[in-house]
Amino acid sequence: MTTVFGIKNCDTLKKALKWLDNQGIDYQYHDYRKDGLDAQMLQTFVAELGWEALINKRGTTYRQLSDEQKAHLDQTSAIAIMLDNPAIIKRPLLVHKGSYYLGFKENQYADIFA
Repeated sequence: MTTVFGIKNCDTLKKALKWLDNQGIDYQYHDYRKDGLDAQMLQTFVAELGWEALINKRGTTYRQLSDEQKAHLDQTSAIAIMLDNPAIIKRPLLVHKGSYYLGFKENQYADIFA
């Protein structure tokens, strides 16, 4: 089963879901805010993708972190921040056939589902 993780008001997530729908690809959508995000799930994401890749440094949530938080960001603090503020996680996060992908680019998705 293909699973897409994100938050519903994310424009990039909406594009990814629309692309999957248009291709007739079955998927499960997991909303971090509605369906939750637990430490075990996040640890899996970190193990697969790395905590640095998971942090969306372009988003509002990251920009709202204090300069001290940004300066001392490491795996432990990043995990704590992501658990408290799932909106800081880069979206969408796609899990397909045991592989993990971040973000949405039409060409990348076409290759994944070819």
